[in-house]
Amino acid sequence: MKAANSGVLFLIELGALAGAAYWGFTQDVGASWLLGLAAPAVLVALWALFGSPRAKYKARGAGRVGFEVFWFGAGALALFAAGAQVWAFAFAAVCVVSKTLAVAWSQ
Repeated sequence: MKAANSGVLFLIELGALAGAAYWGFTQDVGASWLLGLAAPAVLVALWALFGSPRAKYKARGAGRVGFEVFWFGAGALALFAAGAQVWAFAFAAVCVVSKTLAVAWSQ
């Protein structure tokens, strides 16, 4: 089960990026392609700075929890804002379950 949850953790990281990209590409602006590329790029930069195992400013403790709520929440909110409410709620639910299991199993 722990190995499966590790895979889910990786997939929800990709899901947050995909949600941000989907939001950007669905915006009704002249350069929606730019938003579709920039939104996940911002999340990648934040992950590299604060969330990755080799982050320069690695978040710990309550700061880590806050960062992850923000980061995964951004993916869910992006889906919601793009009009994919069912996907947003499903994504948020999977994130909560998987991250709860990760804490319980010290992953």
